[in-house]
Amino acid sequence: MLGVGPGRAEDAGGESPASWDAGTISTSDRTALAVLASVTGLGPVTLSRLIALVGSPTNVLGVAGAPGGATVLIEVTRDPEVPRSALQEAIASAIVEAAARRDEIARRIERLELRLVALADPEYPARLRATEFPPPLLFVRGDPRALSGEHAVGIVGTRRPTDAGRRIASRIASSVSRAGALVVSGLAVGIDGAAHAAAVAEGRPTVAFIGGGHDRLFPRLHDRLADAIVGGGGAIVSEYAPGTEPSKGTFPRRNRLISGSSDAVVVVEAPARSGALVTASWALEQGRDCFAVPGSIDAPASAGCLALLRDWPDLVHVVSGIPQLLEDLGLAAEAAFSGAHGVRSPVARSTGRHASPDAALGALPTSDVAVAAALVHGAVTVDEVVAVTGQPVAAVLGTLTRLEASGFVIGRHGRYVVAGALAGASDRRSAA
Repeated sequence: MLGVGPGRAEDAGGESPASWDAGTISTSDRTALAVLASVTGLGPVTLSRLIALVGSPTNVLGVAGAPGGATVLIEVTRDPEVPRSALQEAIASAIVEAAARRDEIARRIERLELRLVALADPEYPARLRATEFPPPLLFVRGDPRALSGEHAVGIVGTRRPTDAGRRIASRIASSVSRAGALVVSGLAVGIDGAAHAAAVAEGRPTVAFIGGGHDRLFPRLHDRLADAIVGGGGAIVSEYAPGTEPSKGTFPRRNRLISGSSDAVVVVEAPARSGALVTASWALEQGRDCFAVPGSIDAPASAGCLALLRDWPDLVHVVSGIPQLLEDLGLAAEAAFSGAHGVRSPVARSTGRHASPDAALGALPTSDVAVAAALVHGAVTVDEVVAVTGQPVAAVLGTLTRLEASGFVIGRHGRYVVAGALAGASDRRSAA
Protein backbone atom coordinates (compact mmCIF):
# COMPACT_ATOMS: atom_id res chain seq x y z
CA MET A 1 0.00 0.00 0.00
CA LEU A 2 1.25 3.49 -0.83
CA GLY A 3 2.09 5.69 2.13
CA VAL A 4 -0.34 8.60 2.42
CA GLY A 5 -0.97 11.46 4.79
CA PRO A 6 0.90 14.66 5.57
CA GLY A 7 3.95 12.85 6.90
CA ARG A 8 4.37 10.52 3.91
CA ALA A 9 3.59 12.69 0.89
CA GLU A 10 6.93 12.07 -0.80
CA ASP A 11 6.33 8.30 -0.77
CA ALA A 12 3.47 8.68 -3.25
CA GLY A 13 5.68 10.36 -5.81
CA GLY A 14 4.37 13.93 -5.50
CA GLU A 15 5.38 17.15 -3.83
CA SER A 16 5.43 17.56 -0.08
CA PRO A 17 2.65 19.41 1.69
CA ALA A 18 5.18 22.06 2.72
CA SER A 19 5.85 23.05 -0.90
CA TRP A 20 2.16 22.94 -1.70
CA ASP A 21 1.23 25.17 1.23
CA ALA A 22 4.07 27.56 0.41
CA GLY A 23 2.36 28.43 -2.84
CA THR A 24 4.50 26.53 -5.34
CA ILE A 25 2.74 24.16 -7.68
CA SER A 26 4.10 21.89 -10.38
CA THR A 27 2.60 21.29 -13.80
CA SER A 28 1.79 17.77 -12.63
CA ASP A 29 -0.18 19.07 -9.64
CA ARG A 30 -2.00 21.61 -11.79
CA THR A 31 -3.08 18.90 -14.22
CA ALA A 32 -4.03 16.62 -11.34
CA LEU A 33 -6.27 19.36 -9.95
CA ALA A 34 -8.01 19.59 -13.32
CA VAL A 35 -8.61 15.84 -13.29
CA LEU A 36 -10.01 15.97 -9.75
CA ALA A 37 -12.22 18.93 -10.67
CA SER A 38 -13.90 16.71 -13.26
CA VAL A 39 -15.26 14.42 -10.52
CA THR A 40 -18.95 15.07 -9.94
CA GLY A 41 -19.75 15.60 -6.28
CA LEU A 42 -16.18 16.43 -5.24
CA GLY A 43 -16.60 20.02 -4.06
CA PRO A 44 -13.86 22.47 -3.08
CA VAL A 45 -14.11 21.73 0.66
CA THR A 46 -13.82 17.97 0.30
CA LEU A 47 -11.13 18.30 -2.36
CA SER A 48 -9.03 20.61 -0.19
CA ARG A 49 -9.35 18.24 2.78
CA LEU A 50 -8.38 15.28 0.61
CA ILE A 51 -5.29 17.06 -0.71
CA ALA A 52 -4.28 18.07 2.81
CA LEU A 53 -4.54 14.46 4.00
CA VAL A 54 -2.77 12.84 1.05
CA GLY A 55 -0.19 15.54 0.46
CA SER A 56 -0.74 16.90 -3.06
CA PRO A 57 -3.12 16.58 -6.03
CA THR A 58 -0.60 14.34 -7.80
CA ASN A 59 -0.48 12.08 -4.75
CA VAL A 60 -4.28 11.77 -4.78
CA LEU A 61 -4.20 10.49 -8.37
CA GLY A 62 -1.31 8.21 -7.49
CA VAL A 63 -3.30 6.64 -4.67
CA ALA A 64 -6.40 6.39 -6.89
CA GLY A 65 -4.41 4.64 -9.63
CA ALA A 66 -2.96 2.00 -7.31
CA PRO A 67 -4.70 -1.33 -6.55
CA GLY A 68 -7.50 -0.79 -4.07
CA GLY A 69 -7.25 2.98 -4.60
CA ALA A 70 -10.89 3.70 -3.78
CA THR A 71 -10.63 1.88 -0.46
CA VAL A 72 -7.44 3.73 0.47
CA LEU A 73 -9.04 7.11 -0.29
CA ILE A 74 -12.01 6.23 1.88
CA GLU A 75 -9.86 5.09 4.79
CA VAL A 76 -7.44 8.01 4.70
CA THR A 77 -10.34 10.45 4.98
CA ARG A 78 -12.03 8.56 7.81
CA ASP A 79 -11.88 10.31 11.18
CA PRO A 80 -13.23 8.12 14.01
CA GLU A 81 -14.20 11.21 15.97
CA VAL A 82 -16.13 12.81 13.10
CA PRO A 83 -19.21 10.96 11.80
CA ARG A 84 -19.52 10.74 8.02
CA SER A 85 -16.02 12.11 7.54
CA ALA A 86 -14.96 9.33 5.17
CA LEU A 87 -15.14 9.94 1.46
CA GLN A 88 -18.30 8.51 -0.09
CA GLU A 89 -17.74 5.29 -1.99
CA ALA A 90 -19.27 6.72 -5.18
CA ILE A 91 -16.94 9.73 -5.11
CA ALA A 92 -13.91 7.59 -4.34
CA SER A 93 -14.76 5.34 -7.30
CA ALA A 94 -15.25 8.38 -9.51
CA ILE A 95 -11.78 9.65 -8.55
CA VAL A 96 -10.33 6.29 -9.58
CA GLU A 97 -12.12 6.51 -12.93
CA ALA A 98 -10.95 10.11 -13.48
CA ALA A 99 -7.35 9.12 -12.70
CA ALA A 100 -7.54 6.54 -15.47
CA ARG A 101 -8.64 9.27 -17.89
CA ARG A 102 -5.94 11.77 -16.90
CA ASP A 103 -4.39 12.02 -20.38
CA GLU A 104 -7.79 12.30 -22.07
CA ILE A 105 -8.82 15.15 -19.76
CA ALA A 106 -5.50 16.95 -20.30
CA ARG A 107 -5.90 16.70 -24.09
CA ARG A 108 -9.41 18.17 -23.90
CA ILE A 109 -8.16 21.14 -21.86
CA GLU A 110 -5.39 21.75 -24.39
CA ARG A 111 -7.83 21.51 -27.30
CA LEU A 112 -10.05 24.14 -25.69
CA GLU A 113 -7.00 26.42 -25.15
CA LEU A 114 -7.72 26.81 -21.45
CA ARG A 115 -5.35 28.18 -18.83
CA LEU A 116 -5.30 26.35 -15.50
CA VAL A 117 -4.97 28.80 -12.62
CA ALA A 118 -4.51 27.11 -9.25
CA LEU A 119 -5.05 28.65 -5.85
CA ALA A 120 -1.29 28.53 -5.33
CA ASP A 121 -0.57 30.47 -8.55
CA PRO A 122 0.24 34.20 -8.40
CA GLU A 123 -2.30 34.77 -11.20
CA TYR A 124 -5.13 33.54 -9.00
CA PRO A 125 -7.48 36.51 -8.37
CA ALA A 126 -6.69 38.01 -4.96
CA ARG A 127 -10.31 38.95 -4.24
CA LEU A 128 -11.48 35.41 -4.84
CA ARG A 129 -8.61 33.90 -2.88
CA ALA A 130 -9.71 35.95 0.16
CA THR A 131 -13.19 34.38 0.19
CA GLU A 132 -14.14 31.35 2.25
CA PHE A 133 -13.44 28.08 0.42
CA PRO A 134 -12.20 29.50 -2.90
CA PRO A 135 -12.08 27.01 -5.79
CA PRO A 136 -8.73 25.16 -5.81
CA LEU A 137 -8.57 25.58 -9.60
CA LEU A 138 -10.00 27.89 -12.25
CA PHE A 139 -10.36 27.00 -15.93
CA VAL A 140 -9.70 30.22 -17.82
CA ARG A 141 -10.22 31.03 -21.47
CA GLY A 142 -8.54 34.36 -22.14
CA ASP A 143 -6.32 36.46 -19.90
CA PRO A 144 -6.50 35.61 -16.17
CA ARG A 145 -4.80 38.94 -15.38
CA ALA A 146 -8.05 40.71 -16.27
CA LEU A 147 -9.31 39.86 -12.78
CA SER A 148 -6.42 41.57 -11.06
CA GLY A 149 -7.45 45.18 -11.71
CA GLU A 150 -7.71 47.73 -8.93
CA HIS A 151 -11.52 47.93 -9.18
CA ALA A 152 -14.08 45.28 -10.15
CA VAL A 153 -17.87 45.67 -10.22
CA GLY A 154 -20.32 42.80 -10.59
CA ILE A 155 -23.44 43.65 -12.63
CA VAL A 156 -26.22 41.07 -12.52
CA GLY A 157 -29.92 40.73 -13.07
CA THR A 158 -32.77 38.84 -14.62
CA ARG A 159 -32.63 36.83 -17.84
CA ARG A 160 -35.88 38.53 -18.87
CA PRO A 161 -35.19 42.24 -18.45
CA THR A 162 -37.35 45.10 -19.60
CA ASP A 163 -35.96 47.34 -22.33
CA ALA A 164 -35.33 49.97 -19.66
CA GLY A 165 -33.48 47.47 -17.49
CA ARG A 166 -31.27 46.42 -20.39
CA ARG A 167 -30.44 50.08 -21.13
CA ILE A 168 -29.63 50.77 -17.47
CA ALA A 169 -27.33 47.74 -17.29
CA SER A 170 -25.54 48.93 -20.43
CA ARG A 171 -25.16 52.47 -19.08
CA ILE A 172 -23.82 51.26 -15.74
CA ALA A 173 -21.37 48.87 -17.42
CA SER A 174 -20.20 51.52 -19.89
CA SER A 175 -19.71 54.07 -17.13
CA VAL A 176 -17.81 51.86 -14.70
CA SER A 177 -15.67 50.54 -17.57
CA ARG A 178 -14.71 54.02 -18.68
CA ALA A 179 -14.00 54.92 -15.06
CA GLY A 180 -11.41 52.13 -14.96
CA ALA A 181 -13.29 49.28 -13.27
CA LEU A 182 -13.61 45.73 -14.53
CA VAL A 183 -17.16 44.53 -15.26
CA VAL A 184 -17.84 41.05 -13.85
CA SER A 185 -20.98 39.07 -14.65
CA GLY A 186 -22.31 35.65 -15.60
CA LEU A 187 -22.73 35.66 -19.43
CA ALA A 188 -26.46 34.85 -19.11
CA VAL A 189 -28.97 36.36 -21.48
CA GLY A 190 -30.55 39.59 -20.32
CA ILE A 191 -28.80 41.89 -17.84
CA ASP A 192 -25.56 39.88 -17.76
CA GLY A 193 -25.20 39.90 -21.53
CA ALA A 194 -26.02 43.60 -21.76
CA ALA A 195 -23.33 44.42 -19.19
CA HIS A 196 -20.65 42.34 -20.93
CA ALA A 197 -21.57 43.72 -24.36
CA ALA A 198 -21.38 47.32 -23.13
CA ALA A 199 -17.89 46.78 -21.70
CA VAL A 200 -16.75 45.15 -24.94
CA ALA A 201 -18.18 48.09 -26.91
CA GLU A 202 -16.09 50.43 -24.77
CA GLY A 203 -12.97 48.47 -25.66
CA ARG A 204 -12.50 47.47 -22.01
CA PRO A 205 -11.94 43.99 -20.56
CA THR A 206 -14.78 42.15 -18.86
CA VAL A 207 -14.86 38.76 -17.10
CA ALA A 208 -17.67 36.21 -17.30
CA PHE A 209 -18.08 33.31 -14.87
CA ILE A 210 -19.97 30.36 -16.32
CA GLY A 211 -21.86 27.55 -14.61
CA GLY A 212 -20.48 24.60 -16.54
CA GLY A 213 -17.54 23.37 -18.59
CA HIS A 214 -16.14 25.56 -21.36
CA ASP A 215 -17.31 23.04 -23.95
CA ARG A 216 -20.84 23.29 -22.53
CA LEU A 217 -21.24 27.07 -22.82
CA PHE A 218 -24.70 28.23 -21.81
CA PRO A 219 -26.43 29.94 -23.48
CA ARG A 220 -25.07 28.95 -26.90
CA LEU A 221 -26.31 32.18 -28.44
CA HIS A 222 -23.56 33.97 -26.49
CA ASP A 223 -20.77 32.14 -28.33
CA ARG A 224 -19.88 35.27 -30.29
CA LEU A 225 -20.08 37.47 -27.21
CA ALA A 226 -17.71 35.06 -25.43
CA ASP A 227 -15.29 35.33 -28.37
CA ALA A 228 -15.51 39.13 -28.19
CA ILE A 229 -14.81 39.10 -24.45
CA VAL A 230 -11.68 37.01 -24.95
CA GLY A 231 -10.63 39.06 -27.97
CA GLY A 232 -10.98 42.25 -25.92
CA GLY A 233 -8.52 41.15 -23.24
CA GLY A 234 -11.10 39.70 -20.88
CA ALA A 235 -11.74 36.13 -19.80
CA ILE A 236 -14.35 33.40 -19.50
CA VAL A 237 -13.83 31.58 -16.20
CA SER A 238 -15.23 28.39 -14.70
CA GLU A 239 -14.46 26.25 -11.67
CA TYR A 240 -15.94 23.31 -13.59
CA ALA A 241 -13.90 20.99 -15.78
CA PRO A 242 -14.73 20.53 -19.47
CA GLY A 243 -17.64 18.19 -19.95
CA THR A 244 -19.56 19.49 -16.91
CA GLU A 245 -23.16 20.25 -17.88
CA PRO A 246 -24.64 23.46 -16.43
CA SER A 247 -27.54 22.80 -14.08
CA LYS A 248 -29.60 24.34 -11.31
CA GLY A 249 -26.96 23.13 -8.88
CA THR A 250 -23.97 24.67 -10.65
CA PHE A 251 -25.21 28.24 -11.03
CA PRO A 252 -25.36 29.16 -7.31
CA ARG A 253 -21.68 28.20 -7.07
CA ARG A 254 -21.02 30.30 -10.17
CA ASN A 255 -22.82 33.22 -8.51
CA ARG A 256 -20.53 33.14 -5.48
CA LEU A 257 -17.54 33.56 -7.82
CA ILE A 258 -19.10 36.64 -9.42
CA SER A 259 -19.55 38.33 -6.05
CA GLY A 260 -16.27 37.03 -4.66
CA SER A 261 -14.35 38.48 -7.62
CA SER A 262 -15.98 41.91 -7.28
CA ASP A 263 -15.59 44.82 -4.90
CA ALA A 264 -19.30 45.52 -5.22
CA VAL A 265 -22.34 43.94 -6.87
CA VAL A 266 -25.08 45.92 -8.63
CA VAL A 267 -28.45 44.23 -9.15
CA VAL A 268 -30.24 45.98 -12.01
CA GLU A 269 -33.49 44.02 -12.33
CA ALA A 270 -34.51 40.87 -10.47
CA PRO A 271 -37.93 39.30 -9.90
CA ALA A 272 -38.86 37.86 -6.52
CA ARG A 273 -37.14 34.56 -7.35
CA SER A 274 -33.95 35.25 -9.24
CA GLY A 275 -30.40 33.99 -9.42
CA ALA A 276 -29.28 37.60 -9.16
CA LEU A 277 -30.62 37.62 -5.60
CA VAL A 278 -28.41 34.62 -4.85
CA THR A 279 -25.43 36.65 -6.08
CA ALA A 280 -26.52 39.55 -3.87
CA SER A 281 -26.77 37.21 -0.88
CA TRP A 282 -23.27 35.93 -1.54
CA ALA A 283 -22.04 39.53 -1.81
CA LEU A 284 -23.48 40.37 1.60
CA GLU A 285 -22.02 37.22 3.14
CA GLN A 286 -18.61 37.95 1.63
CA GLY A 287 -18.62 41.52 2.91
CA ARG A 288 -18.98 43.10 -0.53
CA ASP A 289 -20.90 46.30 -1.17
CA CYS A 290 -24.31 45.65 -2.68
CA PHE A 291 -26.45 48.03 -4.75
CA ALA A 292 -29.93 47.68 -6.22
CA VAL A 293 -31.66 49.69 -8.91
CA PRO A 294 -35.17 50.56 -7.67
CA GLY A 295 -38.21 50.28 -9.91
CA SER A 296 -41.96 50.50 -9.99
CA ILE A 297 -43.81 48.58 -7.29
CA ASP A 298 -46.00 47.19 -10.08
CA ALA A 299 -43.07 45.86 -12.14
CA PRO A 300 -42.34 42.13 -11.55
CA ALA A 301 -38.76 42.66 -12.72
CA SER A 302 -38.19 45.10 -9.85
CA ALA A 303 -39.68 42.99 -7.03
CA GLY A 304 -36.36 41.43 -6.03
CA CYS A 305 -34.50 44.75 -6.01
CA LEU A 306 -37.19 46.39 -3.90
CA ALA A 307 -37.11 43.44 -1.49
CA LEU A 308 -33.33 43.81 -1.12
CA LEU A 309 -33.69 47.50 -0.34
CA ARG A 310 -36.49 46.83 2.17
CA ASP A 311 -34.99 43.80 3.91
CA TRP A 312 -31.39 45.03 4.12
CA PRO A 313 -31.66 48.83 4.46
CA ASP A 314 -28.28 49.14 6.17
CA LEU A 315 -26.42 46.86 3.76
CA VAL A 316 -27.99 47.30 0.32
CA HIS A 317 -27.66 50.75 -1.22
CA VAL A 318 -30.02 52.35 -3.69
CA VAL A 319 -28.79 53.31 -7.14
CA SER A 320 -30.19 56.82 -7.46
CA GLY A 321 -28.21 57.75 -10.58
CA ILE A 322 -25.08 56.84 -12.50
CA PRO A 323 -22.91 59.66 -11.07
CA GLN A 324 -24.09 58.83 -7.56
CA LEU A 325 -23.31 55.14 -8.08
CA LEU A 326 -19.83 55.95 -9.38
CA GLU A 327 -19.22 58.14 -6.35
CA ASP A 328 -20.38 55.36 -4.01
CA LEU A 329 -18.06 52.94 -5.81
CA GLY A 330 -15.12 55.30 -5.41
CA LEU A 331 -14.90 55.91 -9.17
CA ALA A 332 -14.61 59.28 -10.89
CA ALA A 333 -17.75 60.37 -12.73
CA GLU A 334 -15.81 62.70 -14.98
CA ALA A 335 -13.56 59.85 -16.08
CA ALA A 336 -16.65 57.80 -16.91
CA PHE A 337 -18.27 60.38 -19.16
CA SER A 338 -15.48 62.56 -20.48
CA GLY A 339 -12.63 60.13 -21.12
CA ALA A 340 -14.36 57.61 -23.36
CA HIS A 341 -12.22 55.59 -25.79
CA GLY A 342 -9.02 57.21 -24.64
CA VAL A 343 -9.90 60.71 -25.91
CA ARG A 344 -8.72 63.53 -23.66
CA SER A 345 -11.55 65.23 -21.85
CA PRO A 346 -12.96 68.24 -23.71
CA VAL A 347 -14.34 69.56 -20.44
CA ALA A 348 -10.97 70.48 -18.84
CA ARG A 349 -12.51 72.65 -16.17
CA SER A 350 -9.19 73.33 -14.46
CA THR A 351 -7.69 75.11 -17.50
CA GLY A 352 -10.81 76.31 -19.25
CA ARG A 353 -9.60 74.84 -22.56
CA HIS A 354 -11.64 72.60 -24.85
CA ALA A 355 -9.61 69.89 -26.49
CA SER A 356 -12.18 68.06 -28.63
CA PRO A 357 -10.88 67.20 -32.09
CA ASP A 358 -14.37 67.05 -33.58
CA ALA A 359 -15.38 69.86 -35.87
CA ALA A 360 -18.99 69.41 -34.74
CA LEU A 361 -18.04 70.34 -31.20
CA GLY A 362 -15.66 73.07 -32.29
CA ALA A 363 -18.40 74.81 -34.24
CA LEU A 364 -20.60 75.21 -31.17
CA PRO A 365 -20.62 78.32 -28.98
CA THR A 366 -17.95 78.03 -26.30
CA SER A 367 -20.57 78.06 -23.55
CA ASP A 368 -22.22 74.94 -25.00
CA VAL A 369 -19.17 72.77 -25.72
CA ALA A 370 -18.78 71.20 -22.26
CA VAL A 371 -22.39 70.00 -22.11
CA ALA A 372 -22.36 68.77 -25.72
CA ALA A 373 -19.06 66.93 -25.18
CA ALA A 374 -20.45 65.18 -22.08
CA LEU A 375 -23.39 63.94 -24.14
CA VAL A 376 -21.11 62.80 -26.96
CA HIS A 377 -19.09 60.78 -24.46
CA GLY A 378 -22.12 58.97 -23.03
CA ALA A 379 -23.88 61.14 -20.41
CA VAL A 380 -27.63 60.90 -20.92
CA THR A 381 -29.29 62.64 -17.97
CA VAL A 382 -29.07 66.09 -16.45
CA ASP A 383 -27.47 64.62 -13.31
CA GLU A 384 -24.77 62.95 -15.38
CA VAL A 385 -24.01 66.13 -17.32
CA VAL A 386 -23.85 68.13 -14.08
CA ALA A 387 -21.47 65.56 -12.58
CA VAL A 388 -19.15 65.77 -15.59
CA THR A 389 -19.16 69.50 -16.22
CA GLY A 390 -19.51 70.82 -12.70
CA GLN A 391 -21.99 73.39 -13.98
CA PRO A 392 -25.14 74.35 -12.06
CA VAL A 393 -28.32 72.51 -12.96
CA ALA A 394 -29.93 75.69 -14.31
CA ALA A 395 -26.99 76.33 -16.64
CA VAL A 396 -27.05 72.76 -17.93
CA LEU A 397 -30.80 72.92 -18.57
CA GLY A 398 -30.38 76.18 -20.46
CA THR A 399 -27.67 74.68 -22.66
CA LEU A 400 -29.74 71.58 -23.34
CA THR A 401 -32.64 73.78 -24.42
CA ARG A 402 -30.38 75.62 -26.89
CA LEU A 403 -28.93 72.39 -28.23
CA GLU A 404 -32.41 70.94 -28.70
CA ALA A 405 -33.56 74.05 -30.55
CA SER A 406 -30.53 73.79 -32.84
CA GLY A 407 -31.18 70.12 -33.63
CA PHE A 408 -28.06 68.84 -31.88
CA VAL A 409 -29.88 67.07 -29.04
CA ILE A 410 -33.15 65.17 -28.65
CA GLY A 411 -34.73 64.92 -25.19
CA ARG A 412 -37.19 62.17 -24.28
CA HIS A 413 -38.52 61.35 -20.83
CA GLY A 414 -35.60 62.94 -19.02
CA ARG A 415 -32.91 61.34 -21.22
CA TYR A 416 -30.91 63.22 -23.84
CA VAL A 417 -29.23 61.82 -26.93
CA VAL A 418 -27.12 63.62 -29.48
CA ALA A 419 -28.47 64.23 -32.99
CA GLY A 420 -27.37 65.81 -36.24
CA ALA A 421 -23.66 66.57 -36.53
CA LEU A 422 -23.10 65.67 -32.88
CA ALA A 423 -24.46 62.20 -33.52
CA GLY A 424 -21.77 61.83 -36.16
CA ALA A 425 -19.14 62.84 -33.63
CA SER A 426 -20.50 60.30 -31.19
CA ASP A 427 -20.42 57.58 -33.87
CA ARG A 428 -16.79 58.32 -34.58
CA ARG A 429 -16.02 58.00 -30.87
CA SER A 430 -17.73 54.59 -30.79
CA ALA A 431 -15.71 53.40 -33.78
CA ALA A 432 -12.41 54.56 -32.30
